Amino acid sequence: MKRLFLVAAALVFGGATFAQTTTPSNTGTTRFGLKGGVNLPKYRYTNDDQNTSTDTKTTTNFNLTGYADIPVSTYFSVQPGISLQGKGAKYYENGNDQIEDNVLAIEVPVNLLVNLPAGPGHIYLGGGPYAGFNVSGQRKFTTGTTTTEPDLKIGNDSGDNIKAFDFGANVLAGYQFDSGFNFGAGYGFGFTNLRPTSTPNTNVEQNNRVWSFTIGYAF
Repeated sequence: MKRLFLVAAALVFGGATFAQTTTPSNTGTTRFGLKGGVNLPKYRYTNDDQNTSTDTKTTTNFNLTGYADIPVSTYFSVQPGISLQGKGAKYYENGNDQIEDNVLAIEVPVNLLVNLPAGPGHIYLGGGPYAGFNVSGQRKFTTGTTTTEPDLKIGNDSGDNIKAFDFGANVLAGYQFDSGFNFGAGYGFGFTNLRPTSTPNTNVEQNNRVWSFTIGYAF
């Protein structure tokens, strides 16, 4: 995952440099972009029986997204994409055992954006649904001075740690210069209960919550 993050950073910063020498694109044309940055993911646990919810601590991960920005009117555009998303959380079990999940997911978001002209570019605001697939992960256990890092078991069978499929919604906001360089932030709400059906205490739901910060370039 560290290698993927370095590749994402190199591509995004390369695009930002290229953006400084690029003239503004024609209004109303579809643009293709790449953006990447940092995720601050966590889990939210909701107990339906007690009507309570608690959040874990956040961990640090990465994001990398390729997308198309398709104008549908003067101020609106649709932005489908495909992305690599690093998710997970940091929490404690049995009092002193620290656990850190590191999950790699492939997601397909489709966002509707409002684009408001401002200065040498525009502000964008919007959101939309995503479908995600957890493809790999590790769970780091730390007890005292002992650390182990087994792979996460992905699926919905007995003994699995996390479901493969996730569905949710994003909200996002940012600024894009006419040259194509852009930066933004977003928040992801996972709707799927990630706890396998065979997990004890199935009345407790586990959902993704993710803050994202990105920089990118639209061609």
